[in-house]
Amino acid sequence: MPDIVWKVTVLYFTTILGFCCCFHTDVNPEDNPNIPAIAKYLATKGRYEEVNPHLIDDILAVNRSILQPPSAQCREIHLTAIIRHGTRYPTSKNVKKMQKLYELVKSSAAAKQSWLREIQTQWRMWYTEDMDGRLVQKGVDDHKHLAVRLSKLFPTMISEEKLRGGFIKFITSSKHRCVNSTLSFKAGLTGLWAITDKEFDHAVNDALMRFFDHCTRFVEEVDNNPSAVSEVDKFRQGPEMRRVQEKIADRLRVPYDNITDDLTEAAFDLCAYEFAIKAVNSPWCQLFDESDAKVMEYATDLREFWKRGYGHDINSKASCALFHDIFSRLNKAAGENKSGQQVNEAVTVQVGHAETLLPLLTLLGFFKDSDALTSTNYASQTQRSFRTSHMLPYAANLLLVLYDCGGGELRLQPLLNEKTMTFPGLTDQRASMPLYEDVKKHYRELLQGCDFEAECQLFKPPADV
Repeated sequence: MPDIVWKVTVLYFTTILGFCCCFHTDVNPEDNPNIPAIAKYLATKGRYEEVNPHLIDDILAVNRSILQPPSAQCREIHLTAIIRHGTRYPTSKNVKKMQKLYELVKSSAAAKQSWLREIQTQWRMWYTEDMDGRLVQKGVDDHKHLAVRLSKLFPTMISEEKLRGGFIKFITSSKHRCVNSTLSFKAGLTGLWAITDKEFDHAVNDALMRFFDHCTRFVEEVDNNPSAVSEVDKFRQGPEMRRVQEKIADRLRVPYDNITDDLTEAAFDLCAYEFAIKAVNSPWCQLFDESDAKVMEYATDLREFWKRGYGHDINSKASCALFHDIFSRLNKAAGENKSGQQVNEAVTVQVGHAETLLPLLTLLGFFKDSDALTSTNYASQTQRSFRTSHMLPYAANLLLVLYDCGGGELRLQPLLNEKTMTFPGLTDQRASMPLYEDVKKHYRELLQGCDFEAECQLFKPPADV
């Protein structure tokens, strides 16, 4: 979107609609022929709009009513936002698999359906290996729009005055898609307030935003260890996935042996990327029905569970540095507020990856089911809370908002993807905004321990005597 169009659009919405609630609940994505029937199962490659369907109707809509402090005296004093980058191109590894599938379909598929003819005669393989995960225009817009919505949700925190005064800090992973998402978020704010006379810095900090690369134990025991994700491999070779592969082969009228688990994943990716990047209901999506999509979603959830989630203790412990960084910012803001000073860092915007967010959510105890996800319990996990389609779409975000409610009472509210959550284990009637002291008590062991260097050290067995 050209900058002038962007500015006019934003100014229209903010001027005409103001900071009011613009929330709509009557949108049904399933009635929209441009939205694939399987859109809500696309896991980490899903659109943010599938998590918040009201945004399909109005991308700048917010629901201020979700922020309900226990008293009128409560005012926000600090906000930390940990945000995944926006919509991106596939990686070079994914592109190779997609190219292989496309060539197979073009040369060998014998079915007569119109969607297949469309792939064979009209669709072109436009993805190239040099795209390699870079941010797309939709990803730019994801962060611009998120910036505007958060400024509407928290107008006293994310304000022109705070931005110009240096009270909003930006931190990003070094990856181009994260740096460009950070630039897009800043552009959303400067466009909103028509700021043209000043630029705002950001810091690159991979120790915080790509901690998983710096945690030796995680790299050795999980990331580079195939046996750590053996459940994923078992599921990919199991009956549920085999049935999906056979159905795809039947739809294409090719031999079953031609459709491998890699090509099945490539087909699912093609549907997901075409939709996320170009907003089209691609003919590739016709290779899957809803039951197939649920299996494919579970395969992704299984991988994320064992590689970034609850599968191995080091997955979440790798995020200790980020965890302590967040609470040190909260404590600093609390201390400055208590002593009557202005909070120096009102807002911290930290842009990273799904691999940044998920270990942190796991460390905090969110989305933990009673049973682990395994290769054999797909059928009993249909109601699982660990679902990456809901947790980790593009531009997924965890917000932690610190409130001063008067009389020295501080409260902390967590939100995921602009929806309130409750801290696991804090179950009083105001659990969505508990006392900050109660939150710190709940995470006491992590706050006193969870040492990144100690957790991430590889322990060598003692030498034989």
